[in-house]
Amino acid sequence: MAACATATRGLQQLLVLSALGFLATSAPQPPNIVLLLMDDMGWGDLGVYGEPSRETPNLDKMALEGMLFPNFYSANPLCSPSRAALLTGRLPIRNGFYTSNGHARNAYTPQEIMGGIPNSEHLLPELLKKAGYTNKIVGKWHLGHRPQFHPLKHGFDEWFGSPNCHFGPYDNKVKPNIPVYRDWEMVGRFYEEFPINLRTGEANLTQLYLQEALDFIKTQHARQSPFFLYWAIDATHAPVYASRPFLGTSHRGRYGDAVREIDDSVGKILSLLQNLGISKNTFVFFTSDNGAALISAPKEGGSNGPFLCGKQTTFEGGMREPAIAWWPGHIAAGQVSHQLGSIMDLFTTSLSVAGLKPPSDRIIDGLDLLPTLLQGHMMDRPIFYYRGNTLMAVTLGQYKAHFWTWTNSWEEFRQGIDFCPGQNVSGVTTHTQEEHTELPLIFHLGRDPGERFPLSFASAEYQDTLSRITQVVQQHQKSLIPGQPQLNVCNQAVMNWAPPGCEKLGKCLTPPESVPEKCSWAH
Repeated sequence: MAACATATRGLQQLLVLSALGFLATSAPQPPNIVLLLMDDMGWGDLGVYGEPSRETPNLDKMALEGMLFPNFYSANPLCSPSRAALLTGRLPIRNGFYTSNGHARNAYTPQEIMGGIPNSEHLLPELLKKAGYTNKIVGKWHLGHRPQFHPLKHGFDEWFGSPNCHFGPYDNKVKPNIPVYRDWEMVGRFYEEFPINLRTGEANLTQLYLQEALDFIKTQHARQSPFFLYWAIDATHAPVYASRPFLGTSHRGRYGDAVREIDDSVGKILSLLQNLGISKNTFVFFTSDNGAALISAPKEGGSNGPFLCGKQTTFEGGMREPAIAWWPGHIAAGQVSHQLGSIMDLFTTSLSVAGLKPPSDRIIDGLDLLPTLLQGHMMDRPIFYYRGNTLMAVTLGQYKAHFWTWTNSWEEFRQGIDFCPGQNVSGVTTHTQEEHTELPLIFHLGRDPGERFPLSFASAEYQDTLSRITQVVQQHQKSLIPGQPQLNVCNQAVMNWAPPGCEKLGKCLTPPESVPEKCSWAH
């Protein structure tokens, strides 16, 4: 049996390599890679997923010419950990993009946070350099703003964008406006050199990001250099924005205007690849970092379709994403794959496209989707839903088991912060953390995508599913070595004052035991 399995895997690898043209006698240039990562865009925001306004013709066409994934997931319901997972192929609990300050708490990298992507992590652009790729990030980095976390120190050759989202404006006294960089040089700040009109929603950022992408593609094509473009724009993150030609053009309001401009931009990028004659040598994937932010809906938030809740939660609306793969001549047109996919798969799949293998000295959570993309193969795999340091849920096949449920605290909810507006499910969308580790809530996502009707504990279906999921969880936890948390928050007193011999520690980067005793910490 083992010999048969080995032979089968070897045959699959040969088929994939043959499909990519890597078995030719003269080695061709590796395929280009373009990852289009949206910010807070929901599963239900595209026409191809059923959005009734049908205002995304270019993305719908991309799906018609490629492969659509209805069951594709983020690795976290928040932006920074999700992006760290994409670029490392590893769960945030492994790569350190979580907080241990509280149980099941979300965290990211605002200006005050001192942590960022550890040097011990191998990022996708670093590895692609080994195959001769030139790498560019356009837009939001979000993996740390201190010098050691700069994207050009982690494999990227070029950057136009910001270390954070376009929050603001700030007073530039207590807190400065968010900077915008070209490579190492700060070229301005949001709301100053890069204006955003909060009253009208007008900003030209998407057009700037589009032009950066187009110019990069043209330059690398002229150089005959394989390239990796990571286009991580943030127009659909509140406060949403669009350029003047798109404002007021959507039936969906300002958020729809932003989506329409993104759709137009994606169309221009794909058209350029075709016009340059390199579309058949360019792998393109479109997805989002997490679900739509319903807290900003309806004016500045998107749609998660039939799914429960949104960003910040580990219900389906927080982590199931739109996803489209496009590679003319390799991925057959008009396909829909029900493969469970993860944003972490883009790491492993991109390496496979480049003819590289993932690092062997660590656990990589992302799968190589090329057998799915090129031959339609289906692979069994679980999806783990983490919120901070806590495994909240697991999906296996059509079944999802919740071990912990909650949305946000009663205190936040009473202040009007609602992650699940109009979607109360008794005993599920709670405002206290509810533990279900002994008897998980299990839903069949095919029959019940909205997670409203848990299986009966007494049913044979429940017992069989629980047995299978328990084995998966035990195996996962046995191999889990959490990374050092990068997103911990220190005591406010330490942030603003430190005894002699102690730096202002701001947000905790190092564990408490490595700090002098006279520096107090919040655990």
